[in-house]
Amino acid sequence: MVSIKSNTLVSFLAFLVIFVFISFCEAKEFVVDGKANSWKIPSSPDEFNKWAEKTRFQIGDYLVLKYDPNSDSVLQVNEEDYKNCNKANPLKSYQDGETKILLNKSSPFFFISGANGHCEKGQKLEVKVLSPQHSSKAHSPVLAQTPATHTPVEILPPAPTPASGSSGMKFGIIEGFIVMLGSFIVLA
Repeated sequence: MVSIKSNTLVSFLAFLVIFVFISFCEAKEFVVDGKANSWKIPSSPDEFNKWAEKTRFQIGDYLVLKYDPNSDSVLQVNEEDYKNCNKANPLKSYQDGETKILLNKSSPFFFISGANGHCEKGQKLEVKVLSPQHSSKAHSPVLAQTPATHTPVEILPPAPTPASGSSGMKFGIIEGFIVMLGSFIVLA
């Protein structure tokens, strides 16, 4: 009897460690517009923002902008400078050709091109990072961009994912822990 409970406890702890590891591996990298060398004057002025509106960014995610560093750059600016395409006072400036930006807080982030005239032609991006209260897995499937193809793929443990307009459920961290804990209590 003691060895059964001991084995159950060891199994529970092993599952708990795996569960916690998976839960904290949720940061994703999003390549702007989903393709390489896409940080350039877009074909339509709102192309980047349409892409960003379809993406649910969370704290800890990374935004990746790929471009030719000899002819362009990325400037992180405040909202007013974003609206006016003002390059004079950037919060941050990037010129490496493959800029990886940590989205470290729940707020909008504003980016414009550092090349003359590009922002005015639509090369700018507003990214809205969800607060932890709004980043529930029930709101959106968790997607990441695969490095080779930049194709969205689900990366969390399998669970039913609600499609737009359909019913379904996906467990959050706390709900999954409670279900796992309950199943081990029943086994013990």
